[in-house]
Amino acid sequence: MLRIPGMPLLPGTLFRDVSKAHYPKPQSLLNLQGLSMLNDRQQPAPIDPNGDVVDISCPPVGASSIYPPRSGPRMPPWLAYDKKVLCFSAYFKQTLQEVYHAPYMVRKVKIYFYLEDGTLEIYEPKVDNSGLVQGCVVHRQRVQKAPPCDNEFMSLTDLNIDLTVQIFDRQYHIIDCDQFTREFLNRRGIAVPDSIQIPSDPGNSVRNRAKLGAVNPPEKKHAFAQFLKYDRQILKFQAYWDDRTEFGDVRKLELCYYLADDTIEIKEAHVRNSGRDGPTVFLKRARLAREFDGLLLPGQTTPITLLNVLGSNMRNVRYCVDPLNTGNKEIIYYGEKDLQIGSVLNVYGRAVIITELDPFTQQYYRQRYGIQDFTPLEIPTRSEDCAEYRPKERVLPPYNGWGSYEDSIGNCISVEPKPPKTDFKKFIKFDRYVLRFGAKMLSTIKENCERIFVISYYLSDDTLQIQEIAVRNSGFLGGEFMKRTRIELPGQERFSCKQPQYYMPWNFFIGSTMSLKDFIFHLVSADEYTLMFMEHHPEQFGHANLPTIMQKVRSALQSRMAEFVGSCAPDCYNWENKSDVFVSFESFKGALVGVMGKVISDHEIITLCRHFSAEQTPPNSCSRADVRAAAHLELKRALWNARDDLMEHFHHINPTNKPFLPESKVRSTLRGCRLPFSLELIDNILSILNRNECDEIEVCDLMNFIDVSCSKGCDMPPVNHAFELCPKIPFLHKGRLVNFSCFLRKLELPLDLPAASETNKEMVGDAMIMPPTA
Repeated sequence: MLRIPGMPLLPGTLFRDVSKAHYPKPQSLLNLQGLSMLNDRQQPAPIDPNGDVVDISCPPVGASSIYPPRSGPRMPPWLAYDKKVLCFSAYFKQTLQEVYHAPYMVRKVKIYFYLEDGTLEIYEPKVDNSGLVQGCVVHRQRVQKAPPCDNEFMSLTDLNIDLTVQIFDRQYHIIDCDQFTREFLNRRGIAVPDSIQIPSDPGNSVRNRAKLGAVNPPEKKHAFAQFLKYDRQILKFQAYWDDRTEFGDVRKLELCYYLADDTIEIKEAHVRNSGRDGPTVFLKRARLAREFDGLLLPGQTTPITLLNVLGSNMRNVRYCVDPLNTGNKEIIYYGEKDLQIGSVLNVYGRAVIITELDPFTQQYYRQRYGIQDFTPLEIPTRSEDCAEYRPKERVLPPYNGWGSYEDSIGNCISVEPKPPKTDFKKFIKFDRYVLRFGAKMLSTIKENCERIFVISYYLSDDTLQIQEIAVRNSGFLGGEFMKRTRIELPGQERFSCKQPQYYMPWNFFIGSTMSLKDFIFHLVSADEYTLMFMEHHPEQFGHANLPTIMQKVRSALQSRMAEFVGSCAPDCYNWENKSDVFVSFESFKGALVGVMGKVISDHEIITLCRHFSAEQTPPNSCSRADVRAAAHLELKRALWNARDDLMEHFHHINPTNKPFLPESKVRSTLRGCRLPFSLELIDNILSILNRNECDEIEVCDLMNFIDVSCSKGCDMPPVNHAFELCPKIPFLHKGRLVNFSCFLRKLELPLDLPAASETNKEMVGDAMIMPPTA
């Protein structure tokens, strides 16, 4: 019996040696130097039919090892080569007997050689609409070689590119292999040629020539294919039927053309108070004939025509089918080409004129027929038609004081009251968006004026809440001063029919005074988030709209420019010098208020100071070494080894190999390729990578940054990437120092100031800081 080397003794791993004819019985006794003893000598190693010594450490039969004899890994092949399969692409020619222009057919197959046991499997990929039974051609088994070597089994040395192998009386020609197979054979000293082209199939060549030779072939319309292609696609037209007789009128119609079966349905749009009621179907869905000469009699139209060949009475009559169908009358129906703006359709004696198309129908005709003009037609009307009915505005009873105004409306609209509906889209969009302002109370009581409040405005539902900050030894307890609710604007009649107006976001700005539940508050400050939100939405907040503020300041300072500059810089600095001048917030605010007065608000001044701020944001606190160590730690913990796939994805989105890519593409690539990075760590990595003038990220720097094999990197314990790796300290000192020169350049107004000496001024590099005025 022959046994597969290295395989356990399992059913199917033993084969009978057909060439063996001598079966000697092994000796258990031995006579050595006249002494009879038990034969305990070691049995000689098994010999393979090829003459090689079988060893469990060797690869499958016929494969050369990359290790010297007896020096390789001591593992059996069914473990060393588990799940390792060589894949070859091949083809075979199948003879065709009944096709004159194609003597054979070329069929592509895949040959799989399993290294663990030397078995072979052939699989033919399935091709749609091929008409062949495809799939597994040869099940996994050990295949004998062709005669005269039929006592041997095929090994991996018998499979290579540009070789023809015979497997079960069928010739397979190998044309290609995958990358793993090529590398596996090359490591074992087997040269693998380049891939070769598969021969063309004669049948496909004839079919391709037939397709190329056909010029404008007639369009074949199959009913079921048309249904599958155009199901639920409807062309809709607006039309009218002019029935202005003694008791008639212009009837507005809607024509629907179903592309699935070329049927037409017409519906009538009843005008309000027209006296017409009931079903709106003007024409049931059916194919519409172009000509109508009256209803056909039963049996007048038949699919076939019968001819009376013999016989004059009911007996001995012979009939046959007329192949020319002489008595049939062809009926021409309306199609999609006949439906255009201005077309007149004969709907069983009624002239229906098309006036307008819906957007889908316009796009269909634009793509199918290239029509671009879809100007609608006017619908005629009768001169004595009644005036259009216009419903009057509903007048609701006045608010009764119970619940909110919306609750009172619900009681008046329906018998069964329903709770008022909230704006769900607005709630989802502005959820957790809160504007916070610091406020002081204006009161005749001195102690109330010293109290500090925080007004929070919630953008999701336009409600506000007031919190009081406790001051030591003030006598007032801090906490909630007013619950979260909507507050009406003052000066409105409470019990009226009109819906009251509530405080909106644009009513809140620094310097405003508002009455909230009989308490008067003066807004004195706002947090950084509120200021940034208002600056990012200038169309909603007018006091944070920089172009509007600059236009207001420009019109106010046009005749008082010298006074304004002199109040900010009383030393008459030489403005022609290229150095910048910085002034404090107090000097800038005092000069603007002194010139403009109450025309400009405190919030507008703060917006100007923040925009022309001279303070610089602190540099990035991220350390490249720390961020790289954290990134390598996450890559090692996740055992990530898909750098080649990441490079392939970058090549896919960047086929021209640009060295820099936008940050959005790099971020989406890192998340799409499933790198084991959190969102905070991705932000930290992108913040320290090299960028160009257009703020685009260098791809090569990113790939070197995440390359774990390039350098070891410093070891570090796991940290919180959101706070500990790169501490994000907010910049809270924006606007305390104003770049006055930049503000004047933006203002674009002539100065006409006298020059003066530049002594006793503090210089910072090329800039000068002016002391605050009294």
